[in-house]
Amino acid sequence: MKPRSKRGLVILFGVLAISVAAGFVLNALNSNIAFFVTPSEVFQGKAPKAQVFRVGGMVKEGSIKRDNLTVSFVITDTAKEIPVSYTGILPDLFKEGKGAVVQGKLEQSGRFLASEVLAKHDENYMPPEAQHALDQAQKTVAKP
Repeated sequence: MKPRSKRGLVILFGVLAISVAAGFVLNALNSNIAFFVTPSEVFQGKAPKAQVFRVGGMVKEGSIKRDNLTVSFVITDTAKEIPVSYTGILPDLFKEGKGAVVQGKLEQSGRFLASEVLAKHDENYMPPEAQHALDQAQKTVAKP
């Protein structure tokens, strides 16, 4: 085999190896993406189907119900509400009337089955996406 052919074969295998590695990385990134939506967007059908996503808003006052490690509560953006069920230990800062983001899947019944619950870390902070969503929901509720 000529040196030129060997060099071409090495380059071809190198490009092929890089392409396969890039495919694996993109597949891993795609499977770990969790889109953020609001309860209003879920009702509008903008939530991903059969895929993990995040819903953010405020925990509705008086909605937390505990049964051992299973907790049921409602996430609201003041316009729409999503019932949530979570089994596990909640963050210490998780409280009624405070902001929270839950990650999981929407069941056929409309209940959100959470695999992770995140609570805001202090009274002044809210994720920009959640704040924007709450502001938009309040504008639509305020309009007659």
